[in-house]
Amino acid sequence: MSVSKHSSWSYTEALPLEDAALTAARARGLELGVESVTPAVAQLITVLSASAAVEAAVEVGTGVGISSLAILRGMAPSGVLTTIDKDYDHLEAARYAFKEENIPSRRVRTINGRSQEVLPRLADSSYQLVLLDGDPNRVAKEAVEALRLLEPGGLLIINDALDSDRVLAPAVRKPSTIAARKAQRWLRDHEDVFSVTIPSGSGVLLAVKQR
Repeated sequence: MSVSKHSSWSYTEALPLEDAALTAARARGLELGVESVTPAVAQLITVLSASAAVEAAVEVGTGVGISSLAILRGMAPSGVLTTIDKDYDHLEAARYAFKEENIPSRRVRTINGRSQEVLPRLADSSYQLVLLDGDPNRVAKEAVEALRLLEPGGLLIINDALDSDRVLAPAVRKPSTIAARKAQRWLRDHEDVFSVTIPSGSGVLLAVKQR
């Protein structure tokens, strides 16, 4: 009996079991109208963070802290996450999640601001992981900044890389869709990058800066 790809996607999306901290964070996200990474994408981020032995990471789009917790859980115990969000209420919800997780304040630097103002102030080649999940209209420009921030061998993760499946439809010309296509093509064609897009959640693009 054949199984549809959608059935396989649904099965893998439902596999991760989330604990009380993540469940509570998702509830706060619903109250604030924040669309967070799916459980499968959160678990993927944790696995990638752990496999890369991340000591320093940057996140654009903190939300209510679910993807932040995913990074932190995989990072080295001494690792530091710099997470950026333009919405103060979102950052407050994320800080609550960090407190529930008993994460020391020295391990998370929360910045209330816009990526175009904050990213240029961060140091070149100083991070092992960058996660982009902020303004979808800016993802192509943020990908350029992310590659600058990553050290050789560093990993870039772009959530919602398929822009809610709109990237697949050539007729769709929304600014966010155009930006997603541009980021994907730029990373695919970059001579110093290995990249792949996988269908978890609404698409996750992974790119490694060559050593």
